[in-house]
Amino acid sequence: MTSERVARLLRDHPLVDGHNDLPIAMYELCGYDLDKVDLREDVPGLNTDLPRLAAGQVGAQFWSLWVPPKPQHEAVRRTLEQIEFVHRMVERYPDRLQLATTADEVETAFRAGKVASLMGMEGGHSIDESIGVLRIMRALGVRYMTLTHNDNVPWADSATDEPVLGGLSEFGEEVVAEMNRLGMLVDLSHVSADVMRHALRVTRKPVIFSHSSARAVCDVPRNVPDDVLTTLTANGGVCMVTFVPMFVSQTLVDWVAEMTAKAVDLGINPNNPTSMQALTEQFGVEPPPATLAEVVRHVEHVREVAGIDHVGLGGDYDGCPDFPDGLADVSTYPALFDALAERNWSDEDLAKLAGGNILRVLRDA
Repeated sequence: MTSERVARLLRDHPLVDGHNDLPIAMYELCGYDLDKVDLREDVPGLNTDLPRLAAGQVGAQFWSLWVPPKPQHEAVRRTLEQIEFVHRMVERYPDRLQLATTADEVETAFRAGKVASLMGMEGGHSIDESIGVLRIMRALGVRYMTLTHNDNVPWADSATDEPVLGGLSEFGEEVVAEMNRLGMLVDLSHVSADVMRHALRVTRKPVIFSHSSARAVCDVPRNVPDDVLTTLTANGGVCMVTFVPMFVSQTLVDWVAEMTAKAVDLGINPNNPTSMQALTEQFGVEPPPATLAEVVRHVEHVREVAGIDHVGLGGDYDGCPDFPDGLADVSTYPALFDALAERNWSDEDLAKLAGGNILRVLRDA
């Protein structure tokens, strides 16, 4: 049950989530056909629909534009199709959703009782090494770009690929400079720590991590090291803590490492989900769940290291199969705020976490 304090706070201050993969989830579910899936109803298999957004008191959402990086020649077209889908989705539900590209537009939509709908492009492969395409995407309303996804791009290293450049190439620096000029937020989720540091050296505007957590709390390459969080303070940017279990729970990460080692010892391919499921059944073990309390630890760690002005939320709903206990879908955001309120967070600090910080960054950009 949401406390009246948190319910009131989220009525007065927009909760802005940095990353939701509903567009690609809708492609996989129904080929973007909004006649087949009605988002006014509870949609099985999704973490996101209009009733649950309302229950979660979500005031603004960055809809993620993610497409597979290969084949590369299709990435630009498929990204444009996702932009078109977001526009159609907003047009289908005009009483519940409203397009936004600025902080003022977010606040206007919020006051009208609608979820402000922004767009963020997930992966530099979506511009196909073209500054011209980058400019087009910004003109179409895309407000941030994640420099890489899980694979390197020719001009930047990913956190989850073999390093090639050790940071950004000269063209990568040009991309960052042009994003600064265009007012497009540089998103450093998914990039290597060296790219994080390099981008923070060359950017002239605040950056974001649209869906990353703290590496000191859960030691995986997708999370943000403390030295980067410290640099983020001077930059003025925001780390939007994600709920992805493998980025949240060190207990789960250690369990997966243990089961992977057992699989290798037994000659089983650890990348084969069916084989790994059989292995866990053989040993009679289940993966430990991530928890809301672990997410709280990440939020508080980012606050401790970077400061209260540099923390936000980017759940990554519809971007992975499972979420922490207590944070199953977009309806559960108030539970996180209740947990923080119980840990003596002030209303002012909760409002900054909810959306105040990312709206400031949008204005700064």
